[in-house]
Formats: sequence, C-alpha cells, structure tokens
Amino acid sequence: MAESFVFNIAERVLEKIAHLAVEELRLAFNVKSDLKKLEETMSGIKDVLLDAERQQHQNKKLSRCLWKLRDIFYDAEDVLDEFHCEALRKQVVNHPGISTKVRFLASCSFPLSFSLKVGHKIREIHQRLDELDTEWKSFNLGQGGDNRHVIHRETHSFVNSSDVIGRDVDKENIITLLMKPSEAGDISVIPIVGIGGLGKTTLAQLVYNDDRVAELFLRIWVCVSEEFNLTRLLKLVIHSINREVKCDDSTLEALQTCLRSLLNDKKFLLILDDVWNEDRGRWIELRDLLKSMGDFSQSKIIVTTRSREVAKIMSSIHPYELHGLPHDECLTLFAKWAFNDGDERQHPNLMRIGEEIVKKCKGVPLAVRTLGSLLFSKTDESEWISVRDDEIWRLKQSDNDILPVLKLSYNHLPSHLQRCFAFLSLYPKDEIYASDDVIQFWMANGLLEYSKQKQEPEDVGRRYLNELLSRCLIQKDEDLFFGFAFKMHDLIHDLALEVSQKECKTVNYQTENVDEKIRHLSFCEEKLLKVPQNLKKLKNVRTVIAQKFSEGPNTINDTFISFCVSNFKYLRALKLRSSSLEALPNSIGTLKHLRYLNLDGCRKIRKLPSSFYKLQSLLKLAMLTVPLMQLPDSVQSLIELRHLEITIEAKHWKEIKPGCWSSLQYLHLFYCENLECLFEGMQCLTSLRTLHLDFCPKLVSLPRSLKFLTKLEDLVITSCFKINLQMEPEEEEDKDLHLSLKTFRVWELFALTYLPRLLLEGSSTTLQHIQIGACDKFEVLPAWLQNLTSLHKLEITYCPNLLSLPEGMDRLTELRQLKIERCPVLSKRCRRDGGADWHKIAHVQEVDVIDN
Repeated sequence: MAESFVFNIAERVLEKIAHLAVEELRLAFNVKSDLKKLEETMSGIKDVLLDAERQQHQNKKLSRCLWKLRDIFYDAEDVLDEFHCEALRKQVVNHPGISTKVRFLASCSFPLSFSLKVGHKIREIHQRLDELDTEWKSFNLGQGGDNRHVIHRETHSFVNSSDVIGRDVDKENIITLLMKPSEAGDISVIPIVGIGGLGKTTLAQLVYNDDRVAELFLRIWVCVSEEFNLTRLLKLVIHSINREVKCDDSTLEALQTCLRSLLNDKKFLLILDDVWNEDRGRWIELRDLLKSMGDFSQSKIIVTTRSREVAKIMSSIHPYELHGLPHDECLTLFAKWAFNDGDERQHPNLMRIGEEIVKKCKGVPLAVRTLGSLLFSKTDESEWISVRDDEIWRLKQSDNDILPVLKLSYNHLPSHLQRCFAFLSLYPKDEIYASDDVIQFWMANGLLEYSKQKQEPEDVGRRYLNELLSRCLIQKDEDLFFGFAFKMHDLIHDLALEVSQKECKTVNYQTENVDEKIRHLSFCEEKLLKVPQNLKKLKNVRTVIAQKFSEGPNTINDTFISFCVSNFKYLRALKLRSSSLEALPNSIGTLKHLRYLNLDGCRKIRKLPSSFYKLQSLLKLAMLTVPLMQLPDSVQSLIELRHLEITIEAKHWKEIKPGCWSSLQYLHLFYCENLECLFEGMQCLTSLRTLHLDFCPKLVSLPRSLKFLTKLEDLVITSCFKINLQMEPEEEEDKDLHLSLKTFRVWELFALTYLPRLLLEGSSTTLQHIQIGACDKFEVLPAWLQNLTSLHKLEITYCPNLLSLPEGMDRLTELRQLKIERCPVLSKRCRRDGGADWHKIAHVQEVDVIDN
C-alpha cells in the first residue's frame, strides 16, 4: 500500500498557521478564532497520526479515513496559502519600485470578499473534520514516538559459498584490509556500505567463513538491526561466542565481566551486521568497552550498513563501497534461481527474455534472485514477458525479496524525507538530477520544514539531499558549479514509485485512469500532451512536468497548456522544458499559487503575457535560451523570486528598482549575446548568494556596485570573451570591505589579465576556492594573493602564459589543494624535483601538476 504522508502534511500545515505574519492575519480579521480552532483540532489529530499510519496496513477502514484526512489537510494548506498570495498582491500595489502600470493592474484585481471567502473555506474544513470525528475516535489511537524506522530483521553467519556468484574480488579486498595492522591505540573498523540487496551481508558471511580468517580470529557475529543498545549487544556478543552462557537477566556490569573472561586477550573479529545507529555516543560506549578487553590492538570489526553517516561515525577509514555485479554474473545468478541446474540450456528462448529481465536489476543480486525465483518452474513465454515489461514494484514479492528489503531504508527515513524522496518518482529513470533544481521543486511544493536555526530554505534542502546521499538512496554523479548532479538506482526509483502511488503519477500511453485525488503529474508521452481528455476530472493537481522525450523539441501545444491552466488552479510547479510553444496563454496569471516555472529551451517564446505580473508567488523562474527581447516590467513584480535563470537579447537591461528582487538568491544570465553591461541597480540584490554569467560575449566589465552585495558567496564567469575584471579599491570604504565570497571561478575569459582585487581581497577571510581556466592572456597572479588567508583550493588550468607563482604563497597556510594543468612553464617551475617555485608551495598537502 502506498504511504499517505498525512503526518508530514499535518506538520507543514501547522507550521504555516504558526508562521502566519501579522499583516496576513489582518487581511481576514474575522478568522483568527477559526484558525486557532483549526490549529487545536489538527494538533490533536497529529498527536495520534503516527499510530494511525502504523495501523493502516491492517485496517482498511482506517486507511480510507487517513486518505480523507489527507485531502482535508491539503485543502487547509491551500486556504492558508491564500493569505500569503493576497499579502503579496498588496505588497505589489504599495511597492514604490514597481512600475505604476503594474501596481494599477494589481490593485484592479483586489477581491473585496477575501475575508468572507477564506472564512467560509476554513469553516468548511472544520465541518469536514467534525464529520470525520466520530469515525476517527472509534479507532482508539494512541500517542507515541516515531518508531516507524524500527527494523525487525535477523541474519546469521552461515553462507553456502557455492550459491554466491561474483564476490571473490570483494572478499579478497576485505581480507586484505583485515590483515593490515591497526593504528596504535585504536581498534580497526571496516565499514561495508551500499544499498539494500547488493550483498553486504553475504560478503561479510564469505569473509567470516574463510579459513584464513578462522585461523587468525575468534569470530563473533551480531545482527544489530533494530536497536543499538549496549546491554542487548553485549548479550548477543556473548551468545555468539558461547551459546551455553546464560546472561538474559544479567546487569551491564555482569555482562562486561562475562565478556572479558570469554575474550581473555584473544584476537577477535566482530561482525556488526545491518547497522542503522547514527548516535555517535552509543557507538563510542560500545567501542570503549571493547577496547578494554581482548587483544584489541590486533582485533577487527566489520560493519555492514546502508548509511555513509553510520560508516563515518564508526570508522576513520574510507568505507568499502560495494557495487553491483557485472551483467554476465547476474545472468548466471538468474539462471541459478529460475531453473534447476542446467535446465536453462533447454530454454534458450526464455533465457533471451531473461537477459532483458536481468538488465532491469542493474547489478543488484537480490533483485536478480527475486525475479529469478518468481519465474522458477514457469516455462510459458507470456509470463516471462510480463515480468520483463512490468515495473518491479508491481510484481508480487515476499518479505525477503528486493522491494521489501529496500523499503527498510525508506521506513527508516523521518517523515519529511519520506515525502521528499517520494517526489523523485516524478523524474524518469536514468535521469541526472541537478541538486539545486530538485531543492527548488521541493520548495515550490512546501516540503521543506521551517528551520529552527533560521537557515535559508535552500540550505535546508541541501541538508535533505545530503541525508539521502548518506543513506545511499541517491548517488552523486559529479560536482557542478553550484551543487551537484545525482542519480537514482533504477530499483530505488521503483521504490519511490511504489511509495508515491496516490500522490504522484507518471502518465504514459498505457495509463487508462488517474485517481482524481492525484496531486502531482509527470507526462512522458507526446501524444498525451496533446490530448489530456482523460484527466479532466482532476482539479487539485499541484505539479505538472512534461518530460523531454527526444532530441527535437517537445510537441506541447496550446491545448495542453490551456487545459493545465484552466483545470489546475492550485498548481505550484510547472515544467515545460524544450517545448515548441510560441507563447504562454494570458490566463497563466490565474495561477497565483505557482512557485516554480521552468521554460528552459522554449526557443519560440519571444515575450511574456501581460498577466505575468500576477505570478507573485514565483520562487523560481527558469528561462534559459528563451530569447526575450527585454526584461519586462512584470518580472520585477515577482517580489518573492529567489532563483532566476534568464536569457535577454537587449544590449542594456532595465534598471532593477530597490526592493524588487530583494529575496533573489541565485541569478544566472546565459547566452545574452548582445549584453554590454549589467543592469543598474545590482546593489539592490541584497540577498544574492550566487551570480553566474555564462556566454555573454560582449560583456566587458563588472559593475563596482557588486561590492555592496555582502551575501554573495559564489561568483562564476564563463565564456565572456571580452570581459576584464580589473577592479582596484578606490574609495576609503573600499579598504575595509567585509564581503562573503567563498568561490570564484572563471573559464574562457580570453581578455582576462587582472583578477578583481576589490571583491577577492574584500573576501579574504571567507574565500575558499579559486578556479582560473582557459584564460590565454592571463600572465600574472597578483602579489596580494597572499592576503587570501582562508583559501583552501587553487586551480589553474589552460593558462599557457602564466609563468610563475608570486612570492608569499607560503603565507597561505590554509591552502590544502593546488592543481596546475596545461600551463607548460608554470608546471615545470612547480615540480617537486627542483622546480624553481616548489619552495613556495611545499607546505600544500595536495599538489597536482599535470603537464598534458
């Protein structure tokens, strides 16, 4: 059964009520008591929701009740967002920096009945909750902590090595690590990390049962799984060493005394299988106790876990990352489980289908075994074809098969991460995700919690992604200028599809019906983009993503867009990348809840509709390679905007007036072929953290007003062929700037001869990373470089005329990484063996000099 996410939705709604601003409440003075009542009612329901979500799988009536609650909570969220939309509209009306025309148009749409309307909607929500009250109370739900993550699982040390295929190299690698001497005074911990089903436990079993290991160590096997409790673990360790010792009622003192006598200076190997504990204190408690007994200096611990955070807590060495099996080994394993020994040779037609089935498993042995077992003794081709063509999450599986095993990782997530993870199902398999785009998508749908540390929501989103990385639910592909690219294993994507069934829907040519309660849609067939008639019953959709299917543009037509705009009034996110649209409909202005609009690659759009100013809730607007002639006044009315990616064909931009983009965090100007200078009013972007100028070939300089952007952290300039960055301090206040740059990157600046001293030296206590690449005329690093005392990393690539490093490099005591590539003369001077500049950088830990 799909998850309901009711607990997380309730959390977000209650947060919205708590964070309603005074000016928002003033908009509807008559609803304050109704809001208070709603908050109290929802808080009471939330207190028992965790118990309800635990019980729903055994109680269909309760499950149906939870879905009703979900819809009520969603509607409550929509009403609360009405307050914010109306408050934004009033801000635009009263904003002196916005054009008179836009302010007049915004004032014309003033809804005199706003207070009455929202009051009626809140009371209607109360009525619906009252109607559910009797049924809800009949379930006798109790309060309790969030223990959904408790995992009841057992493993053992035995393995039949003849059943294991393809882990010989991994076994030898782990045994090699076991044979290495431990560092003085510490116990060596070897973590094995990977997603569920890869065979971490099997690998540990192979090592445990190896004769060489048996000769060297007293072997102990403990399946940690559900709880990392010292008393429990000591009992399990004792029981593994000697099953005849009775210690069920022993105190902790008695347990440690008993264990000390059993180990008695022996060299031991302890396998801690299936560890989830991320409480470092609990691990240290166990570690310190183990260090006090046995021959700990020669003893070893192997930990298997799905969490890199667990590995980091328990060991100082880099974890052993277990990867999938090659296709041929997976095929051998599949045949072993799908047929009796040798029978596969009698069914070459089935094995041809089997090859395609194995490809779906992407190297995960448990998935191979699951599908092979599913087809055991079946010789009807149609059954094999059905397994080949169906999604793995739709196939019937037992508790120890691949998806139930993977779902343990999902169950262990806190509720806010469960919902964020589920939303990734809207992206197609094999998609490369950009971290910043995913974060903006989460923000648009209100999935990020309010930070108690007053973090920016983008930082909260990065923390969420790092948690998913740590738990192996996503895999980093590469670092980007901003954030990183990541992907999901196909089986993890199947898991996301399974848990998001009633929230998110991918629509393709096989889709016959879509549940009318679905909130998020992803379209992946062009013909359905043209004819969405089967979706007319949907009214509460919040997300529409139209995937790019081929090298050419998507054939998204006016009918499709008009349908979405007219039917989905609560739309929060709309992604129409690389479509052949020539214009957005003017009715798009009715989407006052819209927060995310991605039109990247829609090259036929030349201007924005007149109603665009109404999209005042927009947080992200992405319009790269959309050739707008000029920045329209309507865009300056987007006072909530935090992320802007845009292409403009004009030579000069209109001035940005004070307060218009005061929330803007990220600005990316791309392919502005005619732009000669940045717009006036840059100093008004007081929240800007990232500025990326990319392919603006006529841009010649940066405005000195950048010195007022005290929150700017990342400055990236690429393929701006005429720009020079000479920017020396001039005025008295320039000498005491306190800027916040952390990274400065330039690439393909063919006219570059100077670095911007004003900005870089003004960030001397924060600047950590400088990258200079493909700058043919760049000849000299400045002497003031030595003042950048916080610099951690310096990269210089493809700068053939840069001949030496400046004196004073030894003052850069924080410099940890220096990379010099394709700089012929400089590379020779920086060689360890007699390079003339080596003494300047000998203190740097990691020096990488690449001549070609």
